[in-house]
Amino acid sequence: MEVQRSAYLKRLIGFKDKDLIKVVVGIRRCGKSTLLKLYADYLRSTGVENSRIQFINFEDFNNAELTDYKVLHEHILSRLAPGGMNYIFLDEIQLVKDFEKAANSLRLRENIDLYITGSNAYFLSGELATLLAGRYVTIEMTPLSFSEYCAAVTASAAVSTRASAESPSVPEGTLKLYDQYLRYSSFPYTLELDNDIEKVHQYLAAIIDTIVLKDVVQRKQISAVAALERLMKFIFSNIGFITSTKKISDTMKSFGFNIGVQTVENYLSALEDSFIIHKVSRLDVNGREYLKANDKYYVADIGMRYYLLGDKMKDYGVILENIVYLELRRRGYKVHVGRLGDLEIDFIAFKAGIPEYYQVALSVLDDATRERELRPLEKIRDNHGKYIITMDQVFGGNDRGIITVNALRWLVSSGYSQ
Repeated sequence: MEVQRSAYLKRLIGFKDKDLIKVVVGIRRCGKSTLLKLYADYLRSTGVENSRIQFINFEDFNNAELTDYKVLHEHILSRLAPGGMNYIFLDEIQLVKDFEKAANSLRLRENIDLYITGSNAYFLSGELATLLAGRYVTIEMTPLSFSEYCAAVTASAAVSTRASAESPSVPEGTLKLYDQYLRYSSFPYTLELDNDIEKVHQYLAAIIDTIVLKDVVQRKQISAVAALERLMKFIFSNIGFITSTKKISDTMKSFGFNIGVQTVENYLSALEDSFIIHKVSRLDVNGREYLKANDKYYVADIGMRYYLLGDKMKDYGVILENIVYLELRRRGYKVHVGRLGDLEIDFIAFKAGIPEYYQVALSVLDDATRERELRPLEKIRDNHGKYIITMDQVFGGNDRGIITVNALRWLVSSGYSQ
């Protein structure tokens, strides 16, 4: 089943023929290769001949000889079609040693529009950034959004859920789809696994093993693999909770792993680079200053969390918070945890420098809970958007300038940054 990643595709189309390398990054198996293929199909639909499209996947053993950047460079140049733009797609380019040298040289050709993907963030901070400062744009992909998942499961469900954005209730079946989305994973290929939890877990185990062994252990030359895996489970178990590397180090020692704060920081950095976890720093609302300690972490896929932790799926409040965080990122926001005095705001989300404020709660029907969620938002003195996102069947509520919206309705609404 090929999922149409329309929001990401539109972003790529917007950069077509611009003098920028398009860099698509994201966790393994989130759909980067499919996105490039969808874009190549789009090009063909506009009249671009196959001779002007080169697609190289470096995970394909048939392309092993092209992992030498000089050989790759010559291979591409020798196959360019004359007289017009050529579109070059290089998939999982981090497997090419010194790839940035080839990429920089290819970018200089006026008849080349270059697109690359990678499953690690670290390569963007190395030679690529040095050689190509200001000459590339990054598009970060995630596994499927809930809206994409609904559309992929059934076309009729997609029409129903999208049409519901202004309706007075969540459409029948949406909650069931949401439960499936959490349990059976948001990775696109899991849609082929017939909601068979054993097959899904085998697939997720393979992704985790690949990330841990290839993207983290090999690159960081980590010998204490068991400690790394235990740390990863700790993060997955504590999504949405403020924590510090000192606390993590102390907890790891209580588990019998004697690793210090610096080692914890190195492990976390490697896991972030692989996109399996996301660190969210805290920001002082009034002073707009970053707070140096005690961050929050979220995970790339809740199905993966369920595979690792089992009954921790019962933590529906923090799971919803995780889902909202990922959705804000998909919609083009830069996201932080907010602090206002001794109060916390779940998310400050910036777009074009303008903030919006979000509280996430499983339910706010209880008066005390509702007042607790409203209090931090009430104390913010600017007039930018303030929202409470909840699973309650509450629609369009406006209390003291704070909008309460149903989470499922919000997730299927058209809010992507274009």
